[in-house]
Amino acid sequence: MASEQEIKQLVIERLKTLPENIGLSIGSMGDFDKQELISHVEQGDDIGQKIVEVELSFLRGLKEGILYES
Repeated sequence: MASEQEIKQLVIERLKTLPENIGLSIGSMGDFDKQELISHVEQGDDIGQKIVEVELSFLRGLKEGILYES
């Protein structure tokens, strides 16, 4: 199983592929631009942990084919 640091690095690398003008809204936590998202993941704060959780859920969905069901 991947370590917490490896998972954070995977998420950061995925975030780096986002266009510069793309942001993300995380419920009541607020709106964040690309660099803010990366910073929160690096810091491992509540927002960063939520971003990691969402990314891992997305990747699991891809693996299981959930995102391709009609």
